[in-house]
Amino acid sequence: MDTLLSLQVFAAVAEQKSFALVAERLGLSPAMTSKHVQHVEARVGARLLNRNSRNVSLTEAGTRYLATVRPLLEGLGEAEAQLSETRLAPQGTLKASMPVWMANPAFARILAAYHAENPDVTLDLDLSGRMVNMVEEGVDLALRVTEALGEGLIARKLAEVEFPLVASPAFLEKHGRPAAKEDLNGAPFLVYTPMASGSRIRFDRGADALDLRFTPVLLSGNETLIQLAARQGMGFAFMPHWLVTDDIAKGRLEQVLPGAPWPKVPLHAIYPDRSYLPAKVRSFLDFLAGPKGLGSIAGLG
Repeated sequence: MDTLLSLQVFAAVAEQKSFALVAERLGLSPAMTSKHVQHVEARVGARLLNRNSRNVSLTEAGTRYLATVRPLLEGLGEAEAQLSETRLAPQGTLKASMPVWMANPAFARILAAYHAENPDVTLDLDLSGRMVNMVEEGVDLALRVTEALGEGLIARKLAEVEFPLVASPAFLEKHGRPAAKEDLNGAPFLVYTPMASGSRIRFDRGADALDLRFTPVLLSGNETLIQLAARQGMGFAFMPHWLVTDDIAKGRLEQVLPGAPWPKVPLHAIYPDRSYLPAKVRSFLDFLAGPKGLGSIAGLG
């Protein structure tokens, strides 16, 4: 039995969660499709798929095995396309991990525009905010706002994310509008937990360095909750500009000291250290970096 074909069948069944659908797409009988998967399981000596009359799912061993073989199969397709002097069309499932706050209308428009140009790519996006093991979980790509990058990963800078200081108009009417950054020391703040240490925010970037002591009102790792609390007048908050541009335009939030050099942090696309990028990953990265991508989300100036 053709082991390479068996691996391709296994990967397709694992992603589509259907023997019948894969059999139809590959021009195989359901029985032969099942035999290919059994062939792979016999070679590795482990059950890779749970299957019954209704559902197909990966076992723990199957999840680890798919994470290993999927990049190899994608790389083979890329190599064949290069040898034939053709460009492989982006297709398949693109698994990506992103910050919680990227669940916003502006980024959704970018996703819709990408899908319009790449209809054969299914986007499987994790916006839980948790740290993922990209290799073990089969994650193709992670978008992270960070200055520091972990070892063993490669990255591409896509944009810089501004973090303007905002508060609700009602809060500012009650507490006053600061005239200088020094007026913010001791002020009530809603803080994204990874951004602060104790009751202090430090951002060291040359002339834009910031060292601010504050009174914590709300600490959370969820930026959306902080945004909603800021709308309710609970305190000041540094927020990604993508998330609050609409709030500012509609008067729900107001920029505080808009001329101040507030933090700007690079947004990186991070992916496992591979010698190639599958077409689906490369196309998504190029789109995000292009004129219809992240550059279309204007900063606040």
